[in-house]
Amino acid sequence: MIEFERSESAGDRPGRSKEYIADSTALPPQRGRGAGGNPANRFDRIHVEPWRDDGEESATPGTAYLRDVSRSIIAYNTSPDILFDASINPYRGCEHGCPYCYARPSHEYFGLGSGIDFESKIFVKENAPELLRRELRSRSWKPQPLALSGVTDCYQPVERSMQLTRRCLKVLLEHRNPCYIVTKNHLITRDVDLLKQMAAYDGVSVFISLSTLSDELSGALEPRASRPRRRLEAIRTLREAGTPVGVLCAPIVPGLNDQEIPAILAEAAKAGAAFTRYILLRLPYAVKDVFVRFLEKRFPTRKDKILHHVQDVRGGALNVSQFGERFRGHGAYAKQIENLFHVSAKKYGLLGDPAVSADHFRREGALAAQQMLW
Repeated sequence: MIEFERSESAGDRPGRSKEYIADSTALPPQRGRGAGGNPANRFDRIHVEPWRDDGEESATPGTAYLRDVSRSIIAYNTSPDILFDASINPYRGCEHGCPYCYARPSHEYFGLGSGIDFESKIFVKENAPELLRRELRSRSWKPQPLALSGVTDCYQPVERSMQLTRRCLKVLLEHRNPCYIVTKNHLITRDVDLLKQMAAYDGVSVFISLSTLSDELSGALEPRASRPRRRLEAIRTLREAGTPVGVLCAPIVPGLNDQEIPAILAEAAKAGAAFTRYILLRLPYAVKDVFVRFLEKRFPTRKDKILHHVQDVRGGALNVSQFGERFRGHGAYAKQIENLFHVSAKKYGLLGDPAVSADHFRREGALAAQQMLW
């Protein structure tokens, strides 16, 4: 694991590693990767592209895990579009490799690319549980729900060995601080023992993200995430354990998977989902380049149609960042998607509320609470 150097101007943000040189941009499709290269970093003046004249495909790059030495773990937002104001992310970057991921441009702040770098250079916050415990015990912490996977998936493949998410859940359980979890990985079922305990005091709600029921489309859109059947199994397992669980239809890509909304909600309800939400495709900054290249390689005959539909719900652009519009869009097509989702959610009984409660929070944690009894 490479430890990134810290620069004085970067604050808690990792600086650029001496051991790393930004990688390529125009690579052919690679097995298990969603991006075929790296679009130009919007902060860099110089952009390097690879050149090959042997006609051979580039080998799929392995995944490098980089030590993130952040000094804090709780991040805040002021968006009215989402359920939470605070979140924790044990990992930056995501090996699931979804070409549509809105978080991709965050890697550009480290001198890396939004494409293949985002899914093959993963920052690991090894001290996330300790930072979380310290911040929850601080008198400045106002008890409130925390989101896990507010940016990148907390159950991505490396979590199987690192177990940072599981250790963070233990800290949340210790302090009885509630949380929302969003994931597209069946690995969450490993932690059903903790989630069951948290659910007993309204301390957790889980969203399983599901964009399609097709293994083929899922394999293209989310190459290293669990397949749809496994995600439905995760919903069933969590529901049987008494954990509040719903389905997040995300992203809805106009012209690609919007027609699947009724079937997705029907299967999720059958598996035990109790609530649902949806998010329309977002393509900020270099995500547009990654996603357009993805369509060119995987859906060349449908690319123009899909992009035109995206523009239909974004006022002629490929992305709109305004609050209130960025998750749902506007216009006739966006309204059609919204109506289809609402009617389907109502039909399958998924209009519930994924609420949690901070009423049981204890600042000093379980150990201190036990010591007070002696």
